[in-house]
Amino acid sequence: MNYQERKIPANTISRDLRELTKETNNIYLTVNIIGKRANQLTRTMKYDLKKKLDEFSSYSDNLEEVFENREQIEISKFYERLPKPTLLAIDELLKDELFWRLEDKSSNEE
Repeated sequence: MNYQERKIPANTISRDLRELTKETNNIYLTVNIIGKRANQLTRTMKYDLKKKLDEFSSYSDNLEEVFENREQIEISKFYERLPKPTLLAIDELLKDELFWRLEDKSSNEE
């Protein structure tokens, strides 16, 4: 998923709980699903950011290089402006792009 191209508002908006829980009929399960997906997105975003910032790292940084690295600062600012992972997860849930399943407890009782 390309989370950089998603058009998601960064401000807080009210959500209809009936719309969020239409598949699960349980708000707690819905929040759990959204939370787990948000954690997955967070890990992906952190990995992408780290990979991009590692291109700039060197083992012998001097003081001038630390203050003059504007590209690194711009990359960090770009990731700060992205929508939060929770908002991305809610958007995926509302657009039926989120796949989830419940664990079958009967097969684990043996």
